[in-house]
Amino acid sequence: MKPRIVTVLSCLLLALPVFKTQAEVEGTSGLLDVSGSLHHSACVLEMTSAYQTVELNNVARSQLQRPGDGATPVAFQLRFFDCRRAAGSVTNERTGKLVWSAYQPVVSVAFLAPADADDPRLVKVQGITGMGLYLTDSMGRDVRLGSRGEPLFLAHGSDTLTWHVQPTRTSAALTNGAFRAVVDFRLNYE
Repeated sequence: MKPRIVTVLSCLLLALPVFKTQAEVEGTSGLLDVSGSLHHSACVLEMTSAYQTVELNNVARSQLQRPGDGATPVAFQLRFFDCRRAAGSVTNERTGKLVWSAYQPVVSVAFLAPADADDPRLVKVQGITGMGLYLTDSMGRDVRLGSRGEPLFLAHGSDTLTWHVQPTRTSAALTNGAFRAVVDFRLNYE
């Protein structure tokens, strides 16, 4: 009987490593994809600001009767974090004098998008004709597509900048339907 017990135990012991190896292959593999960027800037743009959707909802045709007419503007914001205190200066629009801050970093933003063929100040929309999108900064100044906007202070602790997008009538025939546009932007820290 001893040889038989030894044989059965030997068979069981030989089978154990096979089960363990099979379990390791099936249950312990994986992949970790790590990415990021290292940069030196005055602030970091929040991810919710980097990729956002601005909903204009239903634009009433009655608001866009003549070229230049604008529908209700909708605000959108860019939010920043980890803004370090840095000196910056901007030119005061009213006085023309240079305004300086020892603590507020300065950023200018360039918005990039195809321009409307009938009014190059406007962002071209896809899906309809006769309407483009007019962009302004928080002070109501025009955003020139492809150009750096006016330098703006980032107030430490309230690191949010606001712009507006406004559906605006062009001289082309106005058609109904769904529309969309994509606008890229670039940040430039002064």
